[in-house]
Amino acid sequence: MKLTKRQEEIIEIVKKNQPITSEKLAEMLNVTRAALRPDLAILTMTGILEARPKVGYLYSKKSSNSLIFEAIKDIKVSEIKSKPAIVTEDTTVYDAIVQLFLNDAGTIFIVNNGYLTGAVSRKDFLKIAMGNSDIHKVPVGIIMTRMPNIITVTDDDLAYDAAKKIIEHEVDSLPVVEKVILDDGKEVYKITGKVSKTNITKLFVKLGEGR
Repeated sequence: MKLTKRQEEIIEIVKKNQPITSEKLAEMLNVTRAALRPDLAILTMTGILEARPKVGYLYSKKSSNSLIFEAIKDIKVSEIKSKPAIVTEDTTVYDAIVQLFLNDAGTIFIVNNGYLTGAVSRKDFLKIAMGNSDIHKVPVGIIMTRMPNIITVTDDDLAYDAAKKIIEHEVDSLPVVEKVILDDGKEVYKITGKVSKTNITKLFVKLGEGR
């Protein structure tokens, strides 16, 4: 969230003169208390200032990192996920590459019988394209990273945790999955979306614009 010039001035005054009343703040800024009310409401709601009855306003000493975490800590994956690029295991590498670029994606997710079985990144495609294999004939299932070696998230996971996984595992995106138990007791996953570096970046831009 971007603060206004007056809000930044209020913070500096409070830091130097805390505790300070709204009357004194208005006097020092040469404005009315009514004019200050919206700014003080924003600064207290975001946790930058603390308002204490019969005492006045104090600087909370929260770091900007704390404020950012407060803003994103309750946002779930379901709120930021987007549509994944998906092909089946028997799709040729060439056709999978076409889908990668048509969807402007960094990773293609592979399914078999409707369930997630693997993933292929741009780096994987680059490796096989630079080799001697015929990408018009090789199925993408040959080069994919297979389950369970794929890091996943669910709709109920926090966007913050998804971002941490992307960084920790050095991947472009994560599949958002829903667990399904088959009749034979086997556990499989249905892919319902993806969370990528782009999704995370869009979230921060949205928060920065105060939307």
